[in-house]
Amino acid sequence: METPDKKERCATLADALALAQDGLFRLQNPAGWWWAELQSNVTITAEVILLHRIWNTAATRPLPAQKLERYLRDEQREHGGWELFYGDGGEISTTVEAYMGLRLLGVDVSDPALQRAKAFILARGGIPKTRIFTKLHLALCGAFDWRGLPHLPAWAMLLPGTFPVSIYQMSSWARGSTVPLMLVFDRKPAYDVLPAGALDELYPHGRTPESTALPAGRDALDMLFLHADSLMKKARAIGIDPLRERGLREAERWTLQRQEATGDWSGIIPAMLNSMLGLKALGYDLHDPIVQRGFDAIDAFGFETETQYRVQPCVSPVWDTALVMRSLVESGVAPDDARLRRAGEWLLQKQILDTQGDWSVKNPHGEAGGWAFEFENRFYPDVDDSAVVVMALGDVRMPDEARKRAAMVRATKWIASMQCKPGGWGAFDIDNDAAWLNRLPYADLRAMIDPNTADVTARVLEMHARCDLPIAPEARAKAMAYLLAEQEHDGAWFGRWGVNYIYGTSGALAALAKFAKNGEADSALRRGAHWFLGKQNRDGGWGETCRSYDDPSLRGQGPSTPSQTAWALIGLLGASERLRDVHEETQTAIERGVGWLLGDQLPDGTWDEREFTGTGFPSHFYLKYHLYATHFALTALGRFASRT
Repeated sequence: METPDKKERCATLADALALAQDGLFRLQNPAGWWWAELQSNVTITAEVILLHRIWNTAATRPLPAQKLERYLRDEQREHGGWELFYGDGGEISTTVEAYMGLRLLGVDVSDPALQRAKAFILARGGIPKTRIFTKLHLALCGAFDWRGLPHLPAWAMLLPGTFPVSIYQMSSWARGSTVPLMLVFDRKPAYDVLPAGALDELYPHGRTPESTALPAGRDALDMLFLHADSLMKKARAIGIDPLRERGLREAERWTLQRQEATGDWSGIIPAMLNSMLGLKALGYDLHDPIVQRGFDAIDAFGFETETQYRVQPCVSPVWDTALVMRSLVESGVAPDDARLRRAGEWLLQKQILDTQGDWSVKNPHGEAGGWAFEFENRFYPDVDDSAVVVMALGDVRMPDEARKRAAMVRATKWIASMQCKPGGWGAFDIDNDAAWLNRLPYADLRAMIDPNTADVTARVLEMHARCDLPIAPEARAKAMAYLLAEQEHDGAWFGRWGVNYIYGTSGALAALAKFAKNGEADSALRRGAHWFLGKQNRDGGWGETCRSYDDPSLRGQGPSTPSQTAWALIGLLGASERLRDVHEETQTAIERGVGWLLGDQLPDGTWDEREFTGTGFPSHFYLKYHLYATHFALTALGRFASRT
């Protein structure tokens, strides 16, 4: 990315803006939307390989095995492992699943790639040290004992939505993935997809009861949940499992009800794969239309090149489209440009007016009006997407402005109804903050809830300010108080959905800069701006490693990336425009950051980055949005150009 022969410096800022605009317009679909690959680690692809083997789809839906094998091999690093995110040094669960995927593709254990992987895995404790979901997939192919997995009681399906242990206390992604798994955990299938004893070489001391036991608890709460799990398993073994059959029927009904016409479940691969596993456990036939639609949806998440085939964890056309639209207008494209109008029309058609989404269980009086992340996901609109879409629509001038404004107001009302008690907003649900769920034996990813966060809250506040949309004074006051209280001791804000403090701080400053003068808000802006100044790299850019989620001392530290440099610039530009006393202090830093972006632009007008700057689950799952580098850089440069 930084070698001179791969790019040329742009002569002027105007050249850079024009090049980037042209580059993005070349990527626009004739229907109006933008959509680029959403990249994660190799586990998603390995699990899709396993699903196809379980369903025995070779005759009807053959996978491109050579391209899959090429992808898995190409992603292995010199140390023998596979990564959660670029440059992380390798991660054991990811490596075990990649190993499993290659074995399922017929690669022999003697292959040098598998030998290196085996050494990497054993040096880190082997299969016993992997996460619960890795062990689940190993159990499905007979390489792990089901007794080492936690119990998922089907009777939980029968609890009212507002009950403290209802499935609706889980985050939307956990709920969509867990309900179908109740069917799988009940049946405990082991499919004949690998030779007997396959993967036993990944146990340091052989497969023993100890090597397949649930991890020991760390404290009294862990021990309580482990004890409860043990009691439920013993009760089930002697036939005491109250309401089991009713619960399983409800889990099946719930799963079927939430399949989209396109075959998708929840818009994410984990929910889609688990739903297909649940149907298989119940004995559904491969040729059943429900199953066929499910495979159609999974196939649509595939990404194929001349040499590789890999699977995305999700697709992001609504998100990509709205953010690209904002970057184009911010950088000088006319708001009534026909191409932007076409994108705006596509977004208007994607507004979700279905009141049956899961969000309505805890918010029965809210009126639908949000947007989802994906092409189709009517059960799960989200606040963050909806706020960005509203701002994108506000930036463009449509032929029917009244219709556009009505859609924006409708979305604003839905977002208002989703405000959480502490004052902020979560992504998909209201008051989804039962933190104890993250301590369940099943929940080792610590991603079972969707509480309000600073980054989503900042986005909502920015939406109201930028689009001059009404918000109740008490709601705004609560949101502002929440956002200000979330600022940390050094001036930064945590980033839930982007890596990490650079993302969170950028959003908070962009929002606060748009509100009327306020002493407390101005102080927060000033502290946030100073935090950015202290984190600028010597080359002029900004970057932050995903490791900052595990080690807060690394916040704001990492090699410069286009997206994170753009986020820092967006935050600093907002603060310096609002606070004249920090304007001079930040101007040099801003100009250096702009210079870094200009020097990193590629000849085709785009930017690229190897690093993962999107967050799925902090510490456990990261994302690389392939358009982030370009549209965020264009937004930052556009804002800079408008002020010079």
